[in-house]
Order: sequence, then structure tokens, then C-alpha cells
Amino acid sequence: MIFNRNQDSIDNNSIVSEDKSSVFIDKTKTGKIRPWQERKIDSVSYSELLLILEFKKAERVKDCGVILQFKANDTGHLKLYKAWFCKSPLCSLCNWRRAMKHSAQSKTIITEVMKRKPSCRWLFFTFTVKNVYDGEELNKSLSDMARGFRKMVQYKRIDDNLIGFMRTTEVTVNKKDNSYNQHIHAMMCFESSYFRSKKNYITHKDWQAFWKKAMKLDYDPNVFVTAIKSTVSSEKDKQAIEEAVNETAKYSVKSDDYLTDDEERNLQIVKDLEEGLHRKRLISYGGLLKEIHKELNLDSAEDGDLVKINDENNDEKEDEGFTVTAMWNWNRQNYYIKKD
Repeated sequence: MIFNRNQDSIDNNSIVSEDKSSVFIDKTKTGKIRPWQERKIDSVSYSELLLILEFKKAERVKDCGVILQFKANDTGHLKLYKAWFCKSPLCSLCNWRRAMKHSAQSKTIITEVMKRKPSCRWLFFTFTVKNVYDGEELNKSLSDMARGFRKMVQYKRIDDNLIGFMRTTEVTVNKKDNSYNQHIHAMMCFESSYFRSKKNYITHKDWQAFWKKAMKLDYDPNVFVTAIKSTVSSEKDKQAIEEAVNETAKYSVKSDDYLTDDEERNLQIVKDLEEGLHRKRLISYGGLLKEIHKELNLDSAEDGDLVKINDENNDEKEDEGFTVTAMWNWNRQNYYIKKD
């Protein structure tokens, strides 16, 4: 968002039009409106489902992001500097912040990897298993998948050329039978020798067999593999890597899956997802990517700070004397600027 304190009127770069001058609208540098209102509305709806299900954290989720405090930098844009987030795995507001943080961290890590390993090659994977039908099954399946992935990347043919990886687990809901599809997205970085000989190269059929073996499955699972060109001098290749990062770092669970017109269905899905995701790590790094994550002193994208999510505007000086506070209005279902 851009403020001009030298103007009494509000122009196109300001918060909103004059007739709604107290409504808070946050814009990026490119003019895109950040979806604070939409995410908070979803979060409130989620808290109401938790309340019906008698989850103790219902009030905590309801209070998530009620007050947002921003500081202005020397360009006039606002940067969040104080807020309280519930960090529940199904909270839309937290998932939005979490996905942005994970994406920003991953891009920073990958940039550093490519500096140290300029000839490395990247592959993007999706590893799947059969759908499950309740929270207990989902919880067990997610544990099995995390364990299976750790085991698989230690297989000699993979480990010999693997530089590192980042992986996330996503859960989607099948709208036909309300089953749960849990799958892993992973970006894996290999030495260039991976593609140079039959000895090192792993075919799609091999990957499928490795995943089947690691998971101890009695069926052939679906495994999707895409090679990503990584010529750092090519803008097209940089874009391909960025798209893969965004796919890996997207929401682990989408609110559209449990906020529908069918309340009975929504309640069952939230109940199952809360049980299934309980104490689950859905984001992890390995190898050189894990080492760089530690070297850069990055905190967890899952349960770390959701206020400072990237280095946006860090090169710009903040105006210590100019702050904006946005407060959630329960009746109007929107954020409004608190006037001193």
C-alpha cells in the first residue's frame, strides 16, 4: 500500500476511494491487492466449524490476525511489523503467510545452491499413494509417506548424485467421495552426471519402483517427474524454477475443500483433517538445501514467525514515525484503519 501524507485527498495509489476512506487495502509494489479480507473471512468460518466441533483452539483461531500493524518505508509502501497469528494448519490466513514465507525462503536457498553448484540439475516430483477415507487413516498415511521419502532418498542410486531436496506434503479432498488424496511435491537437485550416463540416470519406471519399495506398497503408485532446465543465464529457465518452487510451496490444504455450502460435510472434513494433520511436519529440506537453510539462520516456515516472511523492502529505510493499524470489523467483515 502507498501513502502520501502530503496530500489531503486520496488518489489512485492510496488506500481506497473517499467514500470508504477507513477501509484498509494493502497493495504490493505492482499494485496487486493483498487478500487480507478474503483470508480472514475464511479463517473466521473455519473457527466457527471448530467451535461446533468443540475444539479448544476455536477462540484462538477466531482471534488470528484481528489487529495488523504496519510501518511505512521510504517509498511509501507498508510493511507488516506486528500481528498475532494462530498458526493452525487449516487457518487460511496463516496458510497464506506460510506459503509466501516458504516460497521466499526456498528461492533464496535455491539461488545459493546454484551459486555453489552452477552445473546442477533440478527435477520436480509428485509422489502419490491411494486415497484414504478418515482422519485416522490420513494421520498414519502421512507418517508413512514422510518415513518412506526419507528412506527412498537414501537408496544408493539416488544418493550417489543427489545434492539436496525440499519437499512438501499436500492433502486434497475428492469432491465425489470425500476421500483424501495425500501426495508429496519435491524439488530435488542432482549433480550434472545424473544425466550423462545410463549408470546414473534414473528412469520414470525406476522412480516408481523406488517409491513403491520405500512405501512397501502392493500396487504401482503414480509418480510424476519433470526435468527443469536450470541455466542461470536464461530468464525462461529461471521462470521454470520459480514455478516449480511455487508449486512445491503452495498451501498444504486449501480452504475451498472444507468451506462449502454443505456444513455437515465441512464439519466432517475439518474433523478428519485436524486428526490427520496433528503434529505432522509437512515441509522439509535435505542435503545441501538443509545446510544452507541452517547457514542462513532461517526459521521454520511451518511454525516460525509469520510476520516477517521475506526480505521485501529490507533495502528501504522504514519511517519509524509513521505506522498504520488495521483492525478487523466483525460486523462489516473487513479490515478498517484505526484512527488515533
